[in-house]
Amino acid sequence: MADVAPVAVDAMGGDHAPAEIVRGALRAATELQIPVVLVGRRELLESELARIEGPETVSRARLSIVDAREVVEMDEHPANAVRSKRDSSVVRACALVAEGKAGAAVSAGNSGAVLAAALFTVKRIPGIARPAIGALLPSRAAQTFLLDVGANTDCKAEWLVQFALMGTVYARTMMAVPAPRVGLLSNGEEPGKGSQLVQEAYPLLEASALQFIGNVESKELFTGACDVAVCDGFVGNIALKTAEGVGEFLFAALRDAAMGSLSGKVGGQLLKPRLRALRDGIDYRHTGGALLLGVAGEVVIAHGRSDALAIMNAIRVAAEAARRDVSGTIAKQLPAAASQAGQPGEAAVSR
Repeated sequence: MADVAPVAVDAMGGDHAPAEIVRGALRAATELQIPVVLVGRRELLESELARIEGPETVSRARLSIVDAREVVEMDEHPANAVRSKRDSSVVRACALVAEGKAGAAVSAGNSGAVLAAALFTVKRIPGIARPAIGALLPSRAAQTFLLDVGANTDCKAEWLVQFALMGTVYARTMMAVPAPRVGLLSNGEEPGKGSQLVQEAYPLLEASALQFIGNVESKELFTGACDVAVCDGFVGNIALKTAEGVGEFLFAALRDAAMGSLSGKVGGQLLKPRLRALRDGIDYRHTGGALLLGVAGEVVIAHGRSDALAIMNAIRVAAEAARRDVSGTIAKQLPAAASQAGQPGEAAVSR
C-alpha cells in the first residue's frame, strides 16, 4: 500500500486521544507502510511522538502533522460544533480529502461531527439524499454489509432504497459479490411486519431492480441470508452494538470456563487459534472502522474506544477504500442502478 495517498487522521478524536491515535498511526506507517497525516494540536502530537521508543520510531518520517487548534467534544451538538469550529481536527482532516491532499480520513471522535464535517467539506455524491454508515458483520457464509448503522436515526422509505443501492454497489466492488441479495431488517419475515418505515420501504424495494429477498430478522444477519441489509440508523446502531456486546460476553464466558479446570485449559489451548480468528472477525479493534457511504470521498468512522490497534486497522480500511475508489465507483454506478431501480432523480430525493 506504499503507493496510496496519505490518510488524514483526526488525532484529537476518541476516548484515548491523542496518545493511542498517535501510536496507531505509527503502527500503520511501520507495519502497513501507509503514510499518515496527523491532524490536531501540534505541540500535543509532537509530545506524544517524542514519548514513543522502539522500532516504530524509524517510521516517523512517514508521518506529518497539520496543526488544528480546535476539538469537537463528544457531548457537543455535531452540526453546530462543525459550523463554529472550522479549525477543529475533524473538519481539517476531512478538508484534506476534499482538497486532494489525502486519500481518506479517519476519526474516532463524535460520529455525528464526522458526518457533518464530511458533508461540509467533502460533500455528497450527486443524487444521494443522505449518506449512510456501513459496517461488515461476519456470517456463516461470508459477510453481511449492514447500513445504516448510525448516520440517520430517522429515515424516509426512499432513503432505505438508496442505502440498498449503495450497499449493492459496495458489495459488488468490495466484497466481490456479483448479484448481492438485499434484505430489509425487520421484526418478522412477513411483508406486513415492521414499523411504518419498514412497511413503506418494502414495496419500494420489491418494485426495484435490486435482488430484494424481503424482510430479514436480526438473527439472520449472521447466517448469510443476505449480502446487504438495510435499516434506519437508530435500529442499525442498536443491532451493531448488541452484536458487539454479545460477542464480548461470549468470549469472556468461554475464557472463564476454560480457566475453570485443567481439562478446560487444555481444550482452550487447542481451540485458541480458531477462536482467535473468530474473535478478530467481530472485534472492532481488528475490523477497523465503518465506511461513510454517500460522500464524495473516503471517510472512515472508528470506534470511540479505539486503541492503537483499532486505529491502525481503521487506517488500513481507509487506505484500501481509497485504493479501490469506493466513493468514485458508487458515483459512477449509482445513476444506472437508480434508473434500473426506478428511483427518482436528485431533486426529488433531496427535498
